[in-house]
Amino acid sequence: MAPLKIEEVVKQREFRSEAHKAMVNLIFTASQVLNKISEVTESFGITRQQYNVMRILRGSYPGAASVNEIKDRMLDRMSDCSRLVDRLTAKGLIQKTHCATDKRSVDITITGDGLDLLERMEPAISEAEAIFATFSPGEVNRFNDMLDRIRED
Repeated sequence: MAPLKIEEVVKQREFRSEAHKAMVNLIFTASQVLNKISEVTESFGITRQQYNVMRILRGSYPGAASVNEIKDRMLDRMSDCSRLVDRLTAKGLIQKTHCATDKRSVDITITGDGLDLLERMEPAISEAEAIFATFSPGEVNRFNDMLDRIRED
């Protein structure tokens, strides 16, 4: 079965331009992808934004990151990073310690439980990534290049 065209999905016959159509299509599709990832993360008891923080900290492991470093690397820049860190700390998935060189700064690291959770989530995350299974590796690379070009502005 062929996928529904964006015109059919949003029930709009005409768009102002192909660029406008592409923007609506990108926003709608991004929302679907975010919902799919949220379903996965929530089934493991965390939010999509909390997953993002843990993914960032796993990348820094065994080192630490500050709240500002995490905030700079967040996919959703509107998230309240301090609140996310506090909630993950309360769940025992990350830990905060005072920085040895700057007492005003806090070092944040992922815990063993946090690493274990990410490991358990991996199959479900990989399954969510299967939305790209109908594309060849070259098509996925071109798609990534196009998305990178959109963000150039």
